Amino acid sequence: MSTQPAPAKKAAPLRAAKPARVARSLQKGQQTRAAILEAALGLASHMGLEGLSIGALADVTGMSKSGVFAHFGSREELQIAVVTEYHAKFEEEVFFTAIREPRGLPRLRAMFERWVRRVSVEVDSGCIYISGAVEFDDRPGPVRDALVGMVKAWHAALHKAIVLARDEGHLRADADVDQIVFELHGLILSLHHDARFMRIPGALSRAGNGFERTIQFYATPLGLEIDRSRPDSKNGAARR
Repeated sequence: MSTQPAPAKKAAPLRAAKPARVARSLQKGQQTRAAILEAALGLASHMGLEGLSIGALADVTGMSKSGVFAHFGSREELQIAVVTEYHAKFEEEVFFTAIREPRGLPRLRAMFERWVRRVSVEVDSGCIYISGAVEFDDRPGPVRDALVGMVKAWHAALHKAIVLARDEGHLRADADVDQIVFELHGLILSLHHDARFMRIPGALSRAGNGFERTIQFYATPLGLEIDRSRPDSKNGAARR
């Protein structure tokens, strides 16, 4: 039997170090992808989804084309990733903040007002939902499908908010939910057209006035009372 001590095992530390290196590599890759995607959003906002290319992004980010390509295997994949990221930001700024409001007219109003606020910020850049609809309205394919899916998801959220407002007794029982969604979306499209394309002053106010008229038409006496009692209402402020 040998009396020599067994050699120290060094394999375990190496095995432990490898996952750490992999994790750092994955984190760096995710950060790089996020930076590319942010640059792509900026380009798409000004140039449209069709203005996106691996080469243009390489120029903007200072990366090689192969470096960009490693994160987005094709132009189509890049476009879809931009649509998905835009929708995530839209949800965060508009939807998730609005649903903190009580269900009914307060929540519906919050959704519309935050939608208007986002469009007003995008006047100088552009809304990817709207520009994408123009670019891909007659072009079937995965990018169009992604755009349609995101807009439908937002319409479904609006639809649910309107149904809840009706169920709470804030809107008339015979209120046509699909018609209200149509009217609210129409106000946003008109706002974007007049503010961005026509540069007509007062477009924001007109969009707000249009929403108030829609509410006045469909709301019940209870709904109007709830709406007037909100903190930013002139009538509510006057009573206090």
